[in-house]
Amino acid sequence: MRTLLPLLLSVMVVSPVRADLSVGFAEVDLTPTLGAKPVFMAGFGTNRVATKVHDPIMGRAVVLADGAKKIALVSVDLVGLFHGNIEAVRARLPGFDYVLISSTHNHEGPDTLGLWGRSPFTSGVDPDYLARVEAGCVEAVKVADAARKPAAVKIGTAKGPELIHDARLPVVKHDDIVTLQFAGAKGEPLGILVQWNCHPETLDSKNTELTADYVGDTVKHLQVTHKCPVAYFTGTVGGLMSSLHVEVRDDAGVLLKDGTFEKARRYGIEVGKLADRAIAAGVPATLTPFAVKTQTLLMPVENNLYRIGKQAGVFKRAMYLLDGATADPAKWVETTDAAKPVGVKTEVGYLRLGELEVAAIPGEIYPELVLGKVQDPVDPGADFPDASVEPSIYGQLTAKHRMLVGLANDQLGYFIPKRQWDDKPPYCYGRKSSQYGEVNSVGPNAAGIVCDSFRGLVTSPARPK
Repeated sequence: MRTLLPLLLSVMVVSPVRADLSVGFAEVDLTPTLGAKPVFMAGFGTNRVATKVHDPIMGRAVVLADGAKKIALVSVDLVGLFHGNIEAVRARLPGFDYVLISSTHNHEGPDTLGLWGRSPFTSGVDPDYLARVEAGCVEAVKVADAARKPAAVKIGTAKGPELIHDARLPVVKHDDIVTLQFAGAKGEPLGILVQWNCHPETLDSKNTELTADYVGDTVKHLQVTHKCPVAYFTGTVGGLMSSLHVEVRDDAGVLLKDGTFEKARRYGIEVGKLADRAIAAGVPATLTPFAVKTQTLLMPVENNLYRIGKQAGVFKRAMYLLDGATADPAKWVETTDAAKPVGVKTEVGYLRLGELEVAAIPGEIYPELVLGKVQDPVDPGADFPDASVEPSIYGQLTAKHRMLVGLANDQLGYFIPKRQWDDKPPYCYGRKSSQYGEVNSVGPNAAGIVCDSFRGLVTSPARPK
């Protein structure tokens, strides 16, 4: 494991600290070592082998405590982690009421899921590297915990629709950036948490240099500008929210091309500037007390490609028989026969941190499902025109502030509104072929299961730990 990087501090003025809130930040370098064995890159086609490191792959942790509960929020510059990896990290962090690990969904880092190996039927995952990622997450959380100081916080938002391209009809963008700016007793900056909704895929499919894509440049911009540690979290990236095809220009007004480091860097800076606007508009907020609610689920795997991937050994995660005992993990029966109806263990989470509500969603949720904008009336070409509209995520929230963390504690692919599922002809919007999305979803019922489970968490009393 590489050495934890030094973090900068300077002075800023915010509201007085609260005795019941403390925060700590830390980061760790998770860049794979090249040379000994191939590092398969994730996010596009198979057999894309890394040839060089352009900038580091990082893990960043934020630890918060309210005097009674302690939680850790971790973000890694990876395409995703399965729930089993998160469980392994949690087992090494006793004393925490909740540990959330989210991936930025970086398409220019190492394969950590299995989909992008030498061929479609071979995993691209290096188990030794995954073990290092888990150890890095543990170390970052421990260092952040040790760095905790009493804090005050300001929460800000800003809109940046010009910084997102929606690659799938209907066009619905989740274009809010959210910032949490923490300061210490003397006004010194303790750190910034920023959450944005976009695929880190600016470098496109031909790049072979490991990079965090634009995320590294967003973090660097904010670190330099505000002289404090920064943790970036991804949010609503389904639908499909992308940095590709977004118009970005250099200082001379020249349009920068997709697939270039120049565009990735400039896009990252522009997202950083959007975060600056949110920080400037930030208002003092109360983040205590903490309430944490989670729901463990057996998610049906209806995608035949995923089931074949399990059979071929591409996916290294347990699958369980779907026999009706979906709500009781003690009754789940593990199977290696993915030809039968199977599901995977996953988790949905809800955090109430004082005036802030946080949805923890285990995949790439479509903006329609977050913002309550599922298409109505249904397009005539939809596969399930009579499907009910799923309860929206933000429609369940009533607090002053809200935020969504995507790829939280798992990566199940796209959560698509069932009435917008379009895998069979005739296709929606008069298209001659289907749009991209369904191939990387566990199935058409996943969105309803996630949204219903989240609604249940919000409306139910907190379960005892």
